[in-house]
Parts: sequence; C-alpha cells; structure tokens
Amino acid sequence: MLAPFDFFEHRRDCQRKQLERATAIANLPAPYHAPLSDDDRDILSKPVEELVQDIHKQILKPIDILRSYGKVAIKAHTKTNCLTEVMLPAAERWANSAVNLNGPLAGIPISLKDSIAVGGFDVSVGYSCNTGKPYAEDGIMVKILKDAGAIPYVKTNLPVTLLSFESTNDVWGRCTNPHNSKYSPGGSTGGEGALLAFGGGRIGIGSDVAGSVRAPAHFSGIYSLRCSTGRWPKMGMNTSMPGQEGIPSVFSPMARTLPDLVYFSQSMISMKPWEYDHSVHPLDWRSVVAQETKEKTKFKVGVMRSDGVVEPSPACARALELVISALRSEGHEVIDVDPPSPYEALVIASNLLNSDGCRTFCSPFRTGEWNDPGAAQMNLYMNLPRPVKYLYYLWVRYVRQDALWAGLLVSFHEKSAFEQWKWVAKREAYKTRWHTWWQNEAKLDFMLTPPNATPAVPHDGMKDAVSSCGYTFLFNLLDYSCGIIPVTHVDKALDQLPSDFQMRSLNGVAKGAYKHYDAAAMHGLPVAVQVVGQRLQEEKVLAAMERVETALEKHCNKYQVLKIE
Repeated sequence: MLAPFDFFEHRRDCQRKQLERATAIANLPAPYHAPLSDDDRDILSKPVEELVQDIHKQILKPIDILRSYGKVAIKAHTKTNCLTEVMLPAAERWANSAVNLNGPLAGIPISLKDSIAVGGFDVSVGYSCNTGKPYAEDGIMVKILKDAGAIPYVKTNLPVTLLSFESTNDVWGRCTNPHNSKYSPGGSTGGEGALLAFGGGRIGIGSDVAGSVRAPAHFSGIYSLRCSTGRWPKMGMNTSMPGQEGIPSVFSPMARTLPDLVYFSQSMISMKPWEYDHSVHPLDWRSVVAQETKEKTKFKVGVMRSDGVVEPSPACARALELVISALRSEGHEVIDVDPPSPYEALVIASNLLNSDGCRTFCSPFRTGEWNDPGAAQMNLYMNLPRPVKYLYYLWVRYVRQDALWAGLLVSFHEKSAFEQWKWVAKREAYKTRWHTWWQNEAKLDFMLTPPNATPAVPHDGMKDAVSSCGYTFLFNLLDYSCGIIPVTHVDKALDQLPSDFQMRSLNGVAKGAYKHYDAAAMHGLPVAVQVVGQRLQEEKVLAAMERVETALEKHCNKYQVLKIE
C-alpha cells in the first residue's frame, strides 16, 4: 500500500498481532494460569542435563517440563513484555506426540529470538509488514532442535532494526529489564535476556552482530556464548539486513546457568549441524580441548581494561577487578594488555555494518512506524548531504577537538563496491595484526574485558549510547569466541562516579554512554565480565568460564540469578 495510507495498515497489523498474543495467552490450558506447585519447583530447580536424564529414564514427561516453564514464561511476559509468538499449544502437541525421547535435549523447552523461523508462525523481526505471513515449515535451527528432542515453545522480543541494545518495536511493544522496569534488558536479543533472567526458561537462542547475545546477558544477569561464524547454524532465519556480510551475524546460545550453557552447546554440536546447514563447519565437539583447559594449573590471562574509546564505569571496572582478584588468588598470571587499537576496529566495523547507507534496515518501514532511537540517529546522519556532514566533521574535529568522534564520522556514508572492498581489506589486515599479537607477543590462554562501558541503559538511552559498543563489536570483527559471566550488581555506594568526574572532558562516544550512568538509579542491576578466546575456541572459552566462576565462588561470591517466584 502506498504511503501515507500504509500507516493505517501498520496500525491494524500491530493491533492484530498484539491481540493474537493476548488471546493465545488467555486461552492457554488451565495449568499455565495456576500457581507453581511443589512438582513445578522441583523441575525448575534442575539443570538441563538432569532433566534430560529424567526424560530418558521416564521419570518425567516432556509435558511436565513444558508446563512448568510455560507458567513462569507467562509470568515473565506479564512483568517484562518479553514474548512475541506464544507457541505453547503447538508445543503441547509436539510434547505429547513427536518428541525424540532419546535425544540429547529430550523434553527441554527452548525459547527463540523472534527472527528464527518456526513453521506456522510469523517471523516479523518487529516490522509490521512481515506479519500475517506464517512460514510454511520450520527453519533449520528448529529442525535440529526438534531432532535433538527439544521443544520450541515461545519466541522473544527484539528491536525493530536488530541494531540496538534495547528491545522495542511497534508490533510487540517495549521489553523491560526484570531487575528494573525503567531499564533495557539488552538487545537485540533482549527478550531472551529478560525471559531467562526471570526464570521462564533455561535455554534460548539469539543472534549477535555487535554484541546482541552478550549485551542482554550483561544487562539482565544471565550467561551467553558468542560463537564464531561457521560453528552454529544460520539458515532458516529472517533479519533486518539480509546480505550484510561485512560483519556477519551469528546465532548463539544463551542460558540461565553456566552448566546449562555448556551442556546445550555441546548437545547442539553433537547433532552435526553441518549435515543440516551448508554454512556450518564440520567440526565435532572437542572434549580434549575443554578438558585441557579445565585441568591446566596456571593460566596466562590478558586484561583489556578499556577499549580506548569509553572507559568502563565504576560498576563495570569493579566487576572486572573481582574476577582479576579471584584468578590471582588461584595462582594464575593476570596481566594488563595493550592489543592492536580497539578504536580502529570500531571504525572499520561501523563502516562495514552500515555500508549500504542504512537503506536495508530502513526499507521495511511503513509510514509512522517507530524506529529505534539509536538506529534512527545512524540513519539521520547517514542521509545528511555530504557537504553538511563534512562541515560537521570539521567542527567536531577542529573546534570541539574530538578526534575520536570525528574519526567515526568522517567515512560514515554509503559505500560503493569499490569502497566496500577497501574496508574489507582493512578488516582482514586488522584481524591479521590481532592474530599475530595474540600468538607471538601476548601468548594468552584467554582475555578478560568489560562487556560494555556501563550496565543496562534506560529506555531510549541508545539515542545517545548507540556508538558505545566497542567492547563487544571488536570481537565480531575479529570473529572470536566470547562468553559472558554475570559477576555482581550495581551498588549505589561503591559504584558512584568520582567527585572529579568531568563530562565535558569526554569524547562524543563516551558522553553518550555516561549521560545515563547513575549508580543510585542503577542499584541492583547486573554487571558481568566478558571472557574472550580466539576464533572457533568455543570449548576453551566455556571451560575458561567454568574456571572463572569456580574462582569467584571460592574467593568472592558467585552471582545469584533471580529467584523464581
């Protein structure tokens, strides 16, 4: 329909989808609306591996587990608006008739980011134009899950462009943080973060192009693993930027606990996903690598305290220091490192990700459709006339004397194929420098970094903080394996800005990030650390995460996830 008349179609489709969701919840079988029983609480307390064993031994039935987690998922949605497609009736039919009771994920409910295709349901990605178009069959990810015995039961909220650490769109509304409703649960896989943190599931799947499974884990207080490209399936999805390969998006797991994350990752690889998806490397799970990491007496751990653009806030710096102290108490060598410039990676990655001039993620919008404030900022600047942008660049560079911010602005325009190839060449040269530094100079077992300069942003905060993603975006460019471990919570007494803090002395990116940092308002929000390995080192990173968490439990306090009410 031609603009502006498609505005009315947009409004109608959004209202229809929200009514569908509300009706689906209201019409669920009575057990989903009942209080939690003792049997429910027993199921909810068990790790995934134990639940699978109970299914194998016929101690439990898949429907028992589904209904227990379904109850909590509905409660999580009531509090945070984390769900999109409520697939529980279809999940019940699957649980009662078709589950592979001998699979490595037998009977386990799995939540999915809204962008993953499930037969019979829309894959809207938050755009109203994608609604009313249910997929004819399951995507490859869902086929693998079902063959493993898992039961997809809900899909979860995200930002309309998939380019934000928030999760809001007109189709489904705003998703909130389960710890504090005034803050974002993260993005773009924020619905998963909110659902898992609340306890409405143990395992979920998201995607990550600039930190989209890591920011939600950090903001909401769960665990996640950013896999390298080729380790995890990517077909059978919808996206806001089809064809974007400058910084490839990867689908990756998220979990409520670290043992669940490890078990799920191993189980998915055991399904030989390369036999389903041509993009997956035929690389078996390497138990030897994991075991070597678990048994190694002394690690050499590099600490990247800053990305050179935005210094970590007091809360994030404190969480990092807790991990450093715990590892040193275990006798490990923990050193500060100075790798090839992370700022340079931010410049390269931001130019590659938006080399189409933001046209692709804007193309599905209808008249009047809400855009994420951060993505809207990028699109606004991208579409300014070149002379105006150049004058603004000169003002930032030479009047404000902000070389960092100016360096991000100077090349932020639509690229020709000729220009795009040059940026790809810069990316590959940069990756080579990092590989050489890690292998020949630093010789690290793994690295520690903050996952973000600050804890969760308040709603609409990405308008200011959109460029503050260097701690995660760096490793998308490098294609390194990374994990997130929640460590502590913001403390209004311990995490205040120093008395001599000067906002006016910050560069433009840092100003946007620190505009919303308020330790008193953020009190109680989760704070995590990022554990980094090199490319295709998922087994090593997960084992290192286990060693880190064991050290924290021994010398500090292990993070406590939200209690299921």
